[in-house]
Amino acid sequence: MADIPRAEPGLVVHFNFLWRAEFERGQQEARYPRPCAIVLSYRRGADGMLMVTLVPITHTAPGRDDVAIELPSGVKRHLGLDELRSWVVLDQVNETPWPGFDLHPNANGEYVYGFIPPNLFQRIRNRMIEVIKEGRLRRIQR
Repeated sequence: MADIPRAEPGLVVHFNFLWRAEFERGQQEARYPRPCAIVLSYRRGADGMLMVTLVPITHTAPGRDDVAIELPSGVKRHLGLDELRSWVVLDQVNETPWPGFDLHPNANGEYVYGFIPPNLFQRIRNRMIEVIKEGRLRRIQR
């Protein structure tokens, strides 16, 4: 079994992401783990707990009101993901203690897929800042 990785922004991990719609239906657990990117890690002031904010990667094309960035095929290959089109969803996040119960090994027994390239990660962060300013970010605290 692989070691638990350090929580670093841009790292893509295998995580049990709970979608907003699942949460609103009363679900406490996601249906299955998926690749997710850490966009923020910080120490919570009250107790010093390491917290992370993650965004999901999905094959489902974004709807008209969704905010997402498509992952280029080269980045998908770099991460070892399949060849189907995928998007990083930027208007839904899970916030959770690290590593928590929702981090799972993938089919290769690894927690980590790799890092999103810096230029793409900067685009993701910049667009997320816009989403936050627009008041469109939906957070699920785990």
